[in-house]
Amino acid sequence: VQLQASGGGLVQTGGSLRLSCAASGTSFNINAISWYRQAPGKQRELVASFISNGATTYSNSVKGRFTISVDNAAKTGYLQMNGLKPEDTATYLCSARFRFTSYWGQGTEVTVSS
Repeated sequence: VQLQASGGGLVQTGGSLRLSCAASGTSFNINAISWYRQAPGKQRELVASFISNGATTYSNSVKGRFTISVDNAAKTGYLQMNGLKPEDTATYLCSARFRFTSYWGQGTEVTVSS
């Protein structure tokens, strides 16, 4: 199974980006998906999670601005990020679980300019 994260880039404060995490190499649906981020010199932070019953959780720092979702027809998870702030600048990574095994994608960089 491979996960390909994409959608990062440079955006101004207040802007929006949509990150994608596309899975290949599996016929199973995404049971759960999480987005993490890591800024230089900081610990990895869990940003948002989605599980198959539709439940979602968000870190306090992004609640109300970010939305996590999954399209299993496309085997892709998404993180819609609105109202971006300079403190959202980081490398964003996705992790998805298929049946009983979790996999990691590579990071996609998000830079928010002030």
